[in-house]
Amino acid sequence: MTAVGEDQERLARSFEEHRAHLKAVAYRMLGSLAEAEDAVQEAWLRLGRVKPGEIDNLGGWLTTVTGRICLDLLRSRTARREQPMDDTFVPDPVIRPLSRVDPEQEALEADSVGIALLVVMETLDPDERLAFVLHDMFAVPFDDIAPVLERTPAATRQLASRARRRVRETAPPSDADATRQRQALDAFRAAARTGDFEALLAVLHPDVVLRADAGALVQGVAGSKRLQGARSVAESAMLFSRFNATARMVLVNGAPGLVGVVDGRVGSVLTATVHEGRITALYILADPERLRGLALPDEEEPRNA
Repeated sequence: MTAVGEDQERLARSFEEHRAHLKAVAYRMLGSLAEAEDAVQEAWLRLGRVKPGEIDNLGGWLTTVTGRICLDLLRSRTARREQPMDDTFVPDPVIRPLSRVDPEQEALEADSVGIALLVVMETLDPDERLAFVLHDMFAVPFDDIAPVLERTPAATRQLASRARRRVRETAPPSDADATRQRQALDAFRAAARTGDFEALLAVLHPDVVLRADAGALVQGVAGSKRLQGARSVAESAMLFSRFNATARMVLVNGAPGLVGVVDGRVGSVLTATVHEGRITALYILADPERLRGLALPDEEEPRNA
């Protein structure tokens, strides 16, 4: 093998060592697994155009380049959007069985980046999102983020601070205790399966918010919706009780969630925020196009659980 070939092989190995980290960065920036994969691939292509020896810190270089690629995608997305973000939008979930460990998925789920946080991050300005993600989630110094944004480090710090404040003020209250989350979801699933309306009301916070994203093609009662209030959400859950009969408990972005199974495939993914034993927010992705790329996790709990 020539020296050039050896350099390329060594570079490829080094890149693969960073791939899971880069996908985690891109996923937090974009909220889309497919777009995150594309961003990582673009980072690889850009790396291939750099001469050997020009990069002192490969991990840092790849992180900021991936951030820049994602920033461009977010700015383009914002420019195309004539209306504010649809308040039924639910980001792509990362799902896996309750006990299985996969290094790449572990990287995606690290630092408690749940669906609720990703929803809030969708409301951030692209520059705010970059500053918040790179600094607060990956400890990238503001001095390194500032050139990507073409701002001063002080201005970049202000962007991250503004984003942090909005996240803190907007995210629904939740408990970090996975056991309490699972207990609440178990109660919700059981009540929906049996049609126990009062039990549903009991597990839902009075001001619970439901986001259901079914995509642009699904219309009618199964279409996208945003509901608020325990009674409205409970009534909606009763309409879809047949799907709860096949729902499996899984991990969704590292927290307990439910996967609805239809004809052996993922038909919906539900996750929730739970505070003091009651569900404060529900997020359901039921878009057939986006669910098509999700593999059905192995079943690890009894069907009557």
